Amino acid sequence: MSDVLKEVLAANEAYAESFGEKAELTIPPARRFAVLTCMDARLDPAKFAGLAEGDAHVIRNAGGRASDDAIRSLVISYKLLGTREWFVIHHTDCGMETFSNDTIRGLLENSLETAALTAEGWKDVGHGPGSRAARFLEFLPFNDLEQSVVDDVERIRTHPLVPRNIPIYGYIYNVKSGRLIEVAEATRIGSAAVASGSSV
Repeated sequence: MSDVLKEVLAANEAYAESFGEKAELTIPPARRFAVLTCMDARLDPAKFAGLAEGDAHVIRNAGGRASDDAIRSLVISYKLLGTREWFVIHHTDCGMETFSNDTIRGLLENSLETAALTAEGWKDVGHGPGSRAARFLEFLPFNDLEQSVVDDVERIRTHPLVPRNIPIYGYIYNVKSGRLIEVAEATRIGSAAVASGSSV
């Protein structure tokens, strides 16, 4: 058993011992909102957004991108579990700004081992074999942080399964200060339609 596995299981044992009233939490999130954000370990949505268990849905992926799977989760969050507001939160110093699709596809084609970020960019330090399967994946990197938030909010806003009455807010989390900074253009695009007898 690895040290990490031992640590995780020990932490879970301690957590479960004081689980108490959390066993009574309902499936729908109590505060009726969802957050789409990055998987970066420096981001703790529970802390930066003031969440407790049961408060909100948090959907995470590399970059906090509005991928098909992220939109699938948001649609379920609204349609079946009643969320009424959504946040798209990217962050400063994001690793998704350090490569392109061609970069990661080339790295994976050479080797499946972990690469290293050097002063000259990403380099393979492992040995093959690699795989050409990455040619068929869209990794959704970006080179303009604010624009990535705008693009993702717009993609969600214009998706045919997303009702117009859900406001979608665009923010950037600053990893050096812990502050959320609004991307005004994204929030403008994500603004909810005024109710007029139809929710779409």
